[in-house]
Amino acid sequence: MSVSKNLAVIIPGIGYTKDKPILYYSSKLLKEMGYEIRDVFFSGMPENILKDDSLKLLAVKLAYEQITEQLSEVKFSEYDNVVFVGKSLGTIAAAKYVQDTGINAKQIWYTPLEKTFEYYMGNTIAFIGDADPWSDIKKIRALAEKKGANLTVYEACNHSLESGDILRDIGTLEDSLRKMWDFL
Repeated sequence: MSVSKNLAVIIPGIGYTKDKPILYYSSKLLKEMGYEIRDVFFSGMPENILKDDSLKLLAVKLAYEQITEQLSEVKFSEYDNVVFVGKSLGTIAAAKYVQDTGINAKQIWYTPLEKTFEYYMGNTIAFIGDADPWSDIKKIRALAEKKGANLTVYEACNHSLESGDILRDIGTLEDSLRKMWDFL
């Protein structure tokens, strides 16, 4: 009897690294579920991009180049199950990478940006706060509905899925992890 080989690729946002709660606990849960973890790291990213569309485009380009380079030697066909977990900018890079390479992968998007949905291929769950300054929540809801994406929206949560109430924030994190567990 062969053992299933599972791979999880963790892709951060610009300022939200794998050591922050969402990605840290997602990685821990995936390890517990038997996934090998492969972390992607970004460097040389532009700063203060929230209101600068040209810098946003540069960040997307750099993220995609870096994910492509860092995953170039991964033999995805050797894995039975592959999942990409992205945060913010990482959701765009993950979605584009999965689409461009044709990898059969599930995707988990934390605080996806509008551009992420340009590459939506199904088999994805997503989480966002309705007080996220990086996204127009009405547009994100409409895109998710149009594409048939499974989107969970957390009330009064920001781009880190935090509300300012620590116990509520822990509950939000737990809810997203339980949904991730069920999805996988």
